[in-house]
Amino acid sequence: MKSNDDMNVIFVGKRHGRSRAIALNAGIVATLVFTVLALLLAAGWAGYQVAVAKAEAKKPTETELVSTWQDKLQEQRVEVTRVRESVQQQVDALTLRLGDIQGRLLRLDALGQRFVESGLVASDEFNFDQPAAVGGPEDGMGGESYSAPELTDMIEQLERTLDDREKQLRLLDKVASRNKLEDELYLQGRPITWGWLSSPYGYRTDPFTGKRRWHAGVDLAGKEGSDIITVGAGVVTFAGDRFGYGNLVEVDHGDGLVTRYAHAKTIKVETGDVVQKGQVVALMGSTGRSTGPHVHFEVIRNGKSENPEKYIQRASR
Repeated sequence: MKSNDDMNVIFVGKRHGRSRAIALNAGIVATLVFTVLALLLAAGWAGYQVAVAKAEAKKPTETELVSTWQDKLQEQRVEVTRVRESVQQQVDALTLRLGDIQGRLLRLDALGQRFVESGLVASDEFNFDQPAAVGGPEDGMGGESYSAPELTDMIEQLERTLDDREKQLRLLDKVASRNKLEDELYLQGRPITWGWLSSPYGYRTDPFTGKRRWHAGVDLAGKEGSDIITVGAGVVTFAGDRFGYGNLVEVDHGDGLVTRYAHAKTIKVETGDVVQKGQVVALMGSTGRSTGPHVHFEVIRNGKSENPEKYIQRASR
């Protein structure tokens, strides 16, 4: 480098405007540059060391790491416990619903069994004591387990189906009960289980006086002590001795219909008893105005006697 290429540094003082020039050659400039770079590197290295020291200072100890992981594990335990409790609550809810469904199914089975016993449903077609028969070939593929939402949907669908079936069966039960009641109140059949017609309804020769006399019922003779049964359901309005009838049972069937069963040896019911169709109300005898064991059977509608034979010969409903 030539001398005329040297750099000059001029210093100007505040006083009197004096200036002073210092010549800088290449060596001095290089020294200055090296010094500045060295200072920068030293500052960078010092900053790096400070940063490393701070990082080391922040690094947790083994005890702190163990404590941190214990805290996280505890949080996870709490979360697992919460999830388990939630699942258990769902299971309990499903269990309660299944218990309710089971109870409703038992009631439906009992109602179905009543239909079988009443004859509305053929006993050889349905057996409510056994589970429904199902089956089918396997397709060779493994089945899939139901998810909780799917199981909940199935239970809800089953509950809806049960609601529908219960409504239908209740309606059928009402219809069956009404039909049964109508059948019970429907006067039909003979008031004895064994015997024969010994005297018809209407005018006849009185067996005691030999004169023509009105007979308001029919006489059915049989074996003394044999059963006398009602021809329809009703309420006993009289059970005791009545002049001419001997031991008499009178049954009110409603709708103005009354039946009488006279000359009984023994009465099996009391006034106020509710009797069913075919129930034994007395035993055949010859009490009162009678020539031998028989039952005097009357049918009275709205206070007027009717021929009992049309009820005896009446077809079943």
